[in-house]
Amino acid sequence: MFAVFFIVPLAWLVLAPTKTDSELLTSNPFAVGSVHNVWVAWQSVDGFSDHIFRRWLANSLAYSLCATAITLVTAIPAGYGLVIGRFPGRKLILSLTLIALIMPPAALVLPIFLELNAVQLIGSSSSIILPFAFFPFGVYLAFIYYATALPPALLDAARADGCGEWAAFRHVGIPLAKPVAGLVFFFSFVANWNNFFLPYVFLSDERRLPIQVGLSDLFRSSRPAVALATLLAATPVAVVFVVSQRALLRGLVGGASKG
Repeated sequence: MFAVFFIVPLAWLVLAPTKTDSELLTSNPFAVGSVHNVWVAWQSVDGFSDHIFRRWLANSLAYSLCATAITLVTAIPAGYGLVIGRFPGRKLILSLTLIALIMPPAALVLPIFLELNAVQLIGSSSSIILPFAFFPFGVYLAFIYYATALPPALLDAARADGCGEWAAFRHVGIPLAKPVAGLVFFFSFVANWNNFFLPYVFLSDERRLPIQVGLSDLFRSSRPAVALATLLAATPVAVVFVVSQRALLRGLVGGASKG
């Protein structure tokens, strides 16, 4: 019943671009229209405001990929360091990570706005990429993964061979991080791609908007065009899921058993 509840709106959304605006209101919700109507809907979407839809998609890809790259570079070493490190403040950092994890993102918009405004970054690409790169859930995932999947004997062997802590991380920690890296990449990319409120507040230039904010302007178009634009906006997330599915499964079960 729950599957049907969620699949029915998705099926309607997939079929909506195949109909005209009037057919969408009068015909059977699950009736199939024509391919020609899909082409008409695409022309409406692509022709909106001088092909700005393509620019919005490119902006979302740039923001999401850049922020996710920064997240990977920071979250994986952070999780590793919190597992093997025995330094003052370690428990405090773990506690602050969990607090940041459960805090609603909207609660941080005002202080982040004031911080970025102080360094004159409001309205730039950095005002989106830098806050997107703050992803405490990625640190928590890396911490849990290393805590359960990192054999202490490997680190001891690396140290016995003369490796320092950085060399041990390069030769042991990074090779073992492939599953959790795929997991962090997926969740970070999806969170960044779907983030609406932060770009809505920080960006005023229409040509810098990501697709999630730009879709609100498309509501002036026909309903089939809006449905098609929504499907296209969700396509990159679906592609990332398919590409990283194997890494997701390995990351989710990583450390579940030891032997």
